[in-house]
Amino acid sequence: MQTLKKLKILSDSAKYDVACTSSGVDRGASENGGMGNAMASGICHSFSADGRCISLLKVLMTNSCVYDCKYCVNRRSNDVPRATFQPRELADLAMNFYRRNYIEGLFLSSGILKNPDYTCERMIEVLRILREEYHFNGYIHAKAIPGADSLLVGRLGALADRMSVNIEMPSQKSLALLAPDKSKTNILKPMGFITGKIKENATELVRYRHTPKFAPAGQSTQMIIGATPDSDFQILKLTEALYQRYELKRVFFSAYIPVSNDPLLPALTVKPPLLREHRLYQADWLLRFYGFAADELLDETHQSFHPMLDPKCNWALNHLELFPVDVNRAPYEMILRVPGIGVKSARRITAARRSGTLRTDNLKKLGVVMKRARYFVTAAGRGERPPALTRDAVLRALVSDSCRELYEPQGEQLSLFPAPKPQLWGEEAMQCLPGPR
Repeated sequence: MQTLKKLKILSDSAKYDVACTSSGVDRGASENGGMGNAMASGICHSFSADGRCISLLKVLMTNSCVYDCKYCVNRRSNDVPRATFQPRELADLAMNFYRRNYIEGLFLSSGILKNPDYTCERMIEVLRILREEYHFNGYIHAKAIPGADSLLVGRLGALADRMSVNIEMPSQKSLALLAPDKSKTNILKPMGFITGKIKENATELVRYRHTPKFAPAGQSTQMIIGATPDSDFQILKLTEALYQRYELKRVFFSAYIPVSNDPLLPALTVKPPLLREHRLYQADWLLRFYGFAADELLDETHQSFHPMLDPKCNWALNHLELFPVDVNRAPYEMILRVPGIGVKSARRITAARRSGTLRTDNLKKLGVVMKRARYFVTAAGRGERPPALTRDAVLRALVSDSCRELYEPQGEQLSLFPAPKPQLWGEEAMQCLPGPR
């Protein structure tokens, strides 16, 4: 099989791994009289720590797999074209793309060919050729193979910038049901090993300046949302535990995309729960940057996010006794919890109030979204207190924009607690209606 045909198959098979924000396009050098060109197959975009957008070659080593995970397009029983790169073939391809300025890095994953150790060895060889023979210093993200020997995982981490181990399902029960060949132990073991090696490497770097780095960009993971009955609360609790125990850089959520017909999976006609995925990303942001705990956002009684309210607004409405917050006196941690105020805005507020008293009209200039914040903050001067509205009135005002966006284009009547569309959310979202607690 020709290399470009393999690339087309294996880049298409890799598209379900969440590591990019957009896909590539085909663009010839002669278009619009411009210079340079681009290639769609396997080219995706990600963002570096300093905010730069970088192009990655996102590809699998092979889509042949000995596992039969029911949700996976590359599972053993699925009838799809199969292809496998040889290590040097893939390394040469990556370098040719790099020299032509198609890419700035590589995202490498793989199906399980023969066994985890054999697959991991082939991935290591690709990275070894790039790093040691071609002296490639670009970004490399490598997927660790669950079940592979720790020595191999360690070698892979020594060659990659970032590593990740996909946790796949939010619970052991769901994993056993849909991916019987995988186990929670095999997934968490390499995750713990990588965490330990990163910590060990950080200690050695302090003592010995020229110590080789181990996965300096850290590690991440991914879980599928909507393929199983696991609730938002279970997913969020797991996410919090992963951050605390394994010090992950990111937990990625992937809305389940139906690719096969199986009685254990949602029907093929069901659209991906993208709104639910979005709410989980918002909650994840609150865990990482806003000082929230999972138990503050959801609990055993209310296990789903409100589809029409972001998690921060939902929390504020359930804790109205803490509001309004005086932006001139409140501590930074409390200002950060006001809807409409982000990390940058909170820092600007605490800096600006040292120079003088803040008024409401000053907040907008500091980046505060007053459409949401005006119900929860107070400032100096007459008429600077938030309007005295009931909880339902505040709720109506907060959800009106999102409801209008989702419902009015279809000509549906706007109501205070509209039922979420099944294709946007899922049947389990009905548990959170008629509104937040």
